[in-house]
Amino acid sequence: MKPDLHLVMHGVAIRKHGNAADIASVCGLPSARVEQVLASGVTHGRIVNTNGRFLLSPAGQLILASEYSRFYVRLRANAAFTAACKRFERINVDLKQLITDWQTLAIGGRRVPNDHSDVEYDRRIIDRLGALHERFEPILLALIAGEPRLCVYQQKLDAALEKAEAGATAAVSDARSDSYHTVWFELHEDLLRLGGRQREE
Repeated sequence: MKPDLHLVMHGVAIRKHGNAADIASVCGLPSARVEQVLASGVTHGRIVNTNGRFLLSPAGQLILASEYSRFYVRLRANAAFTAACKRFERINVDLKQLITDWQTLAIGGRRVPNDHSDVEYDRRIIDRLGALHERFEPILLALIAGEPRLCVYQQKLDAALEKAEAGATAAVSDARSDSYHTVWFELHEDLLRLGGRQREE
């Protein structure tokens, strides 16, 4: 069992500039408890509160980084979990290409921004997203088996895909909401932190 303070600080690291509800949605704790821990973290200099949005302080970043190797040593030695992480990285390449194809169009040999006026083009991309999601589901289940808290991403990804398939184009990659791409990016950051790895540019 991870201390609540660690989980909340981890949530702050994932949801940078997030509010208490945003952070609660990542760390798997009730919002009321998250608000209590955030207030304590601010008091002790680990967390910074800027108009209800939270960031880790420099000291908080160092403390959190030092805790990962201690709290997740068994997870990092879990062969099934590490194998699932490697499978995630492979399918992540496909997701990045899909998002590129969603955000841009190939016209006259060059990529231009997609204004989403071509409904059929967008539908084909969303169909591809649905197929990718089906391929990803067993990988995600393996990740959740190793770290049950990750089930929060399963719920969010399912919800985003359902919205996209119902015609809400913002649910694919909008950075201001829990779109599929935004949630995927946060899951990737979560996995990197748990595994003690750096994001490859």
